[in-house]
Amino acid sequence: MSVSATRTRVPVLADLVAGTRARSAALTLLGTAFITVSGYIVIPLPFTPVPISLATFAVLLTGVALGPSRGAASAGIYLALGLFGIPLFAHGASGWAFSSFGYIAGYVAAALLVGALARRRSARTVLSTLGLAALGSLTIYAFGVPWLAAFLGVDIITAIGLGVVPFLIGDAIKIAALGGIVPLTWRVVGRSR
Repeated sequence: MSVSATRTRVPVLADLVAGTRARSAALTLLGTAFITVSGYIVIPLPFTPVPISLATFAVLLTGVALGPSRGAASAGIYLALGLFGIPLFAHGASGWAFSSFGYIAGYVAAALLVGALARRRSARTVLSTLGLAALGSLTIYAFGVPWLAAFLGVDIITAIGLGVVPFLIGDAIKIAALGGIVPLTWRVVGRSR
């Protein structure tokens, strides 16, 4: 028997919900709705064109809970709908011609990454969940900062000052929240099974 035949698929939280493809589609759309609603919760900052948003938290939680394919699909649907003109982004924005679009494009990659790590049991302990959430946040920045620099016509250092530094405390809070919520959910699920 080959090694691949003996491997079992490591579940993510969404896999614990009984169902089929219809369940996966519904969970994916729920993920998109969660990102959308969270994206409307914004705090504008007068010194940067990038607002504080709960969408980053929603993207990371969606990726961890739904896994790589459904999580990335949720973020991808959010991105596609906004590109097609539906005002889903912060402040009712749509399209691509605004300073924080790069971060939104990074949502897909971040959801894919944290979902893939969750599939490898990296969301079962506080420490591993903190690590995967930090990597997911860095992924969003990796897309957002270059876009911000190009959009504003500034250098990368200035873009980091505008698009990373003001958000580090908020990101630390979001990462800590994920580090508490996800492992606790697994413990509760483990006790109830």
